[in-house]
Amino acid sequence: MVDCYLGLGSNMGDRERYLRKAVGLLAEHEAIKIRKVSSIYATAPVGYTAQPDFLNVVLHAATSLSPESLLAVCLSVEQQLERIREIRWGPRTIDIDILLFDDIEVHTSRLTIPHPQMTQRLFVLLPLAELAPDLRMRGGAVKTDIRKIQDQRVQVYKPW
Repeated sequence: MVDCYLGLGSNMGDRERYLRKAVGLLAEHEAIKIRKVSSIYATAPVGYTAQPDFLNVVLHAATSLSPESLLAVCLSVEQQLERIREIRWGPRTIDIDILLFDDIEVHTSRLTIPHPQMTQRLFVLLPLAELAPDLRMRGGAVKTDIRKIQDQRVQVYKPW
């Protein structure tokens, strides 16, 4: 089993229910063991901004899956929760991103690990730091990356 971190977000319908349902579906998979889930963070959209605010969480899991197989499970959960991809960075019932997968780097046409934008997104770094405050990635500490982008509007919505 390897450690991985997933970022989840929702900004359509009952956002909190979609987050909880996605975590539940991931936990039901025999090769995924959820270790911890962060508090829920409310955040403004990034990229395409003409849409509702998001609720986001990060979860720490252990898995025996390969990165590509974990991606397939994440996409299946998104599909089960009626994720529709019409606008890049557009509204969604659920979005599940693989942020980190042990210390493995993956660069394919379908998957990049570590997640390429995670160090610029406070809505990823804050919950990640909540779960693993001393985590180091790409040679730096999560806390250092947070200090670089403190100006983004993110607030803790509620504990998980």
